[in-house]
Amino acid sequence: MSTEKSGLEELRIDRTRAKRPASKSGWIIAVVLLLLCAAIFWFWRNYKGAASVRTIAAMEAGAGPQTVLNASGYVTAQRQATVASKITGQMIEIHFEEGQKVNKGDILARVDPSNIQTGLALAEAQLKVAQVGLTETKTQLDQAERDLNRAHSLATNDVVSPAEVERAQAQQDMLRARMDRLRAEITVAERQIATWQQQLEDTIIRAPFDGVVVAKSAQPGEIISPLSAGGGFTRTGVCTLVDMTSLEVDVDVNENYINRVTAGQVVEAKLDAYTDWKIPAKVIAIIPTADRQKASVKVRIGFDQLDPRILPDMGVKVSFKGGAETAVGEGAVVIPKTALTTDGGHTYIWVAQDGKAERREIKVAQERGEEVVIASSLSRGEKVIVENQAGLKTGDRIQESKL
Repeated sequence: MSTEKSGLEELRIDRTRAKRPASKSGWIIAVVLLLLCAAIFWFWRNYKGAASVRTIAAMEAGAGPQTVLNASGYVTAQRQATVASKITGQMIEIHFEEGQKVNKGDILARVDPSNIQTGLALAEAQLKVAQVGLTETKTQLDQAERDLNRAHSLATNDVVSPAEVERAQAQQDMLRARMDRLRAEITVAERQIATWQQQLEDTIIRAPFDGVVVAKSAQPGEIISPLSAGGGFTRTGVCTLVDMTSLEVDVDVNENYINRVTAGQVVEAKLDAYTDWKIPAKVIAIIPTADRQKASVKVRIGFDQLDPRILPDMGVKVSFKGGAETAVGEGAVVIPKTALTTDGGHTYIWVAQDGKAERREIKVAQERGEEVVIASSLSRGEKVIVENQAGLKTGDRIQESKL
């Protein structure tokens, strides 16, 4: 009995025994893991999850002419020429390269002048022969005149017969006719020399005006001619020269809207290569004829100021402005059309605020080509998102890159 009691005593829990302290290492590890998860979430939320967008600052909208018509066209040079030779010959020299600026009268190329120089030397020799013959004939004519005068004196005294007088007169007339012929031959020889000299000058190809060489069409050794040869081996041009001061824009305007265009009208041009560059321009002329197939009328537009970035055959978009100034309220701002989004018939913009996206409903007060005027809901200097708005929600983190 005593043995069983002692065994039960051993199994009984001694509640009077002191409690052992809990381990602190587990709590420290838990806290560190919690902080690490919070840091990862904060980093992902603020950086990895930020949308990349492009923004532009809203600018104050002053009064400006309203766009009445948009069109597109190309930059053209009103003064452009394919420079060619006046004569047929072989190219022996080229003095230009593509892109080179040249002045009027500069030598561009030379054609082989050897045949022309031979012809010129022959004409000069013929002139010299005619001049020597004229001098000889003049001496003979002087002698014939003295013989005639002597014959007249002798005939008066019946020393010579009238037949001798007639022969002296005939000799004088013949020598005078010969002198007239030699003078004519000298004139012909001089004109032949002038012709050969002009042909020799024509072997030198010069720039007809100030400009830039945009195309090189011939090389030394090739045959060049002002007329096209059937075989196709003869060049008809040396280079293409463009006067960069004559650049303007040619636009085909639909004939239904040509009534919106007038001579001298203000135009805003944008090159396809530089879409953010607004170039002031104006209408030079409306060509008074319509294209039957295109149903359009050609309009010439001149730049207010030329720029080296403007090149021939570049694509360009133009906005024809109205004559009246359109007033806007105080505090109105202008932003690109690309900043606008629509949802359910309402127009919105996305504004960057402290690194977050905010959607605002706005009303467009005015359109100015590729821009719009907003009279309220936006202040000058606020950053408006103009690209990558799709999928944004108010409060989303964003990373900005300015235009």
